[in-house]
Amino acid sequence: MENVEWNEQQKLNYERVAKAIAFIQQNFKQQPSLEEIAAEVNLSPFHFQRLFSDWAGTSPKKFLQYISIEHAKKILLQNATSVFDAAYATGLSGTSRLHDLFVNIEAMTPAEYKNGGQSLTINYSFSRSPFGAILVASTTKGICHVSFYESESKALNMLKSRFPSATFRQQIDPLQQSVITYFESSFQSSAPTKLHIMGTDFQLQVWEALLKIPQGTLASYGTLAAAIHKPSASRAVGTAIGSNPIAYLIPCHRVIQASGALGGYMWGPNRKTALIGWEMAQNQTNIPNN
Repeated sequence: MENVEWNEQQKLNYERVAKAIAFIQQNFKQQPSLEEIAAEVNLSPFHFQRLFSDWAGTSPKKFLQYISIEHAKKILLQNATSVFDAAYATGLSGTSRLHDLFVNIEAMTPAEYKNGGQSLTINYSFSRSPFGAILVASTTKGICHVSFYESESKALNMLKSRFPSATFRQQIDPLQQSVITYFESSFQSSAPTKLHIMGTDFQLQVWEALLKIPQGTLASYGTLAAAIHKPSASRAVGTAIGSNPIAYLIPCHRVIQASGALGGYMWGPNRKTALIGWEMAQNQTNIPNN
């Protein structure tokens, strides 16, 4: 019962924060006051400030700075030449550290997804995260799908469209539970997570490169293309990012336009903004402890 209540409160908190973020972005030029933002989500300024700070780890004013184009451009300039060099220098190739979670990509073999995944049995479950509801799915070899959703039926249809001939079971297994626990425990985990995903060689290259972008860091499409030694393939990189089947764990939300604009996101621009701002805030919060 306690976990259900926690999930529902978390859902409500995120919905209010997402609504506030949308309002801030739409009215950025007017620099809305705390009172105006709080009124938009039907809370008193005091309660909104506390809710937002509890969720994001920073004030609404500071969060607004983190998601501004000026701040994004500054981060891009700082990291244009160092992010991927540092990642590769540490020997991270197929495996990369993401927060305290180790993520390893294993590509599906042609036989495993031949005829739309006919040989696969996929377990799936619906859960919550600090950024909204999530659908998590797994094969016997690893997590094959994570998506944010507003509608359970639409999310399930999206999963099934990726593997139209697979057998599906609504069932939580240890693989899914490790991901759900990761979200529920504020992204603290020491257990390795294996992803079992289907993609072309190029897509897999892009997704592995995404794993090397640290939390609180941003990369442009061009930087990512250069990191996989295909500097003229920015558009193809964007397409591969758009087909990423693993929300958050493969952090495609950390790739933005070279102009500093956040750009599109499969699971909505407000959620991308929330993810980026939240990660920036966590990085700033953790600096004194390093």
